[in-house]
Amino acid sequence: MKEALEEAQKAYELGEVPVGAVIVVDGEIIARAYNIKETTNDPTAHAEIVAIRQAANALGAWRLTDATLYITKEPCVMCCGAIINARIKRVVYGCNDSKGGGALSLYRILQDPRLNHQVEIKHGILEKECREILQRFFRELRNQ
Repeated sequence: MKEALEEAQKAYELGEVPVGAVIVVDGEIIARAYNIKETTNDPTAHAEIVAIRQAANALGAWRLTDATLYITKEPCVMCCGAIINARIKRVVYGCNDSKGGGALSLYRILQDPRLNHQVEIKHGILEKECREILQRFFRELRNQ
């Protein structure tokens, strides 16, 4: 999660919503990313999506069945869909997203038995640090 927080800091420095993600397979980070929606004018350029693309390229396969995705904030509905489609085994995230969370807060997409794949979830890892960078970012944005 510390690596994902480092990615979130990069987003923060660019003026992006500070969310970071890393993907680990067999104890090795194979992808790392942060939000770049504003930089790329791409509404799908969430940290999770960018990391999933990198991981698929690194492995030469779209199925990430042995992967763990670490994210600083609960994934949104779009990202949950990508996580399901990539067949990611496990998601670990820092803080909940009460306004847009697709994993536990608003929806439970990652563990919906009606879908063809369910994902293990662990949350609350470095929760305080993950929440603080987001709160600082939005506080500064409001003060501008």
